[in-house]
Amino acid sequence: MKVLWLCNVMLPAFARTHDLPYTNREGWLSGSYERITRDRAGVSAAGNTSARDIELGVCFPVPPSMGNFREEQDGVVFYGFQENLDTPEIYDNALEQRFQEILADFHPDIVHIFGTEFPHTLAMIQAFHQPDRILLGIQGLCSVIAEKYMADLPMIVQKDATFRDKLKKDSLLQQQEKYRRRAAMENASIRMAGHITGRTDFDRSVTASINPRAVYHHMNETMRSCFYTTQVWKKENCVPYSIFMPQGDYPIKGFHYMLQALPRLISAHPQAHVYVAGNSIIGHVDRSSVTVPGDRSSESGGSRYPLFIRICAYGRYLRLLMTEKHLKKHVTVLGKLSAEQMKEQYLKCSVFVCPSAVENSPNSVGEAMLLGVPVVASRTGGIPSMVDDNHDGILFEAGNPDALADAVMQIWDEGVIADVFGENARKHALRTHDADLNYARLIEIYRAIGASAGNGENGVEDR
Repeated sequence: MKVLWLCNVMLPAFARTHDLPYTNREGWLSGSYERITRDRAGVSAAGNTSARDIELGVCFPVPPSMGNFREEQDGVVFYGFQENLDTPEIYDNALEQRFQEILADFHPDIVHIFGTEFPHTLAMIQAFHQPDRILLGIQGLCSVIAEKYMADLPMIVQKDATFRDKLKKDSLLQQQEKYRRRAAMENASIRMAGHITGRTDFDRSVTASINPRAVYHHMNETMRSCFYTTQVWKKENCVPYSIFMPQGDYPIKGFHYMLQALPRLISAHPQAHVYVAGNSIIGHVDRSSVTVPGDRSSESGGSRYPLFIRICAYGRYLRLLMTEKHLKKHVTVLGKLSAEQMKEQYLKCSVFVCPSAVENSPNSVGEAMLLGVPVVASRTGGIPSMVDDNHDGILFEAGNPDALADAVMQIWDEGVIADVFGENARKHALRTHDADLNYARLIEIYRAIGASAGNGENGVEDR
């Protein structure tokens, strides 16, 4: 069986061979790639040869300097294609021609597309034109993101545009419109896909409303390898009254909700402090608390341009909240962190918070749960499918800073809860994100699609 992967990012296995940069955010792709190549070579550690007959091809966007290459490595055929990832809301017809070339060369039985949010997804589906052999993996859902994007920001903030926003044509309203355009392509892709993989009741419901004819296959994801560890969260090892957030780059991630909740937390616990990973949009990055070796080049957040030139409207609003509520000494933005640095911050915090306006299945929640970190998350999207409320963690009403503050204080003030919820979360996550089970499920889905397509059937809905 020949399976062609269409990915949003370059696989680390390929990048390392060519000394190229790659993202440290993905883990599922690398894990599945390594298992398939081991099975093909007959050296699977578990003795599982269920994928020995699978021939894998992988295509992903590459810089223009690399061209539209074809290269074999580890028995896998790699293909590069050109796509402007800076403007994912703009469809490029040239992608279809490139994918027709790749399809003619590889002749896949199944095309597995990871993610719906880029033009290349729609281009591949239209180039392949065999819905019963298309497997579309749901990550986020742009249609819902577009709807919830502003996350209760005041209208004056929604309409604001800084010098940076005007120069880059990237105001909050323009960002929301870009998501709406991406949603239109995404919905078209979902409507043309014969098979869909998802992980939550939320993505199942949304995709069914767009394409009720598609076969839905439930398949959990495997997290990055460093989070499968015997090292787990312990209350005595964490920084008291510290909160860790995975990112706060744009409104839907809910950084402003956290800032609105923070004064109540400080009033009850003056040591309360929020640490936020990811890009800083407030003009300052401080890595002084990060002790794991890694790239510290953006530590100062320095730039040759003054802040008023490079700050966005959302960043300006966050800074205003921090000034008005006297929060500057209680907030640290850490910048981009490696997987090991993220792990360190999870283990150091007294509670992990995901205050997003909407999410499907955020990997950050899964990573925190694997480490046994007490989790507080908004009750939105697919999060209730990941976190059993008042058993694995605490879910609060999305967009409600008071409810967020109540949930965090419950973790802090009722000591036994943090330990029990953290232990329960770890047990749950070890089942959900079991690498062996998830890989077996992937191969099972491939077999089912291959059988149904070969018989000219539409297939039967999976569990």
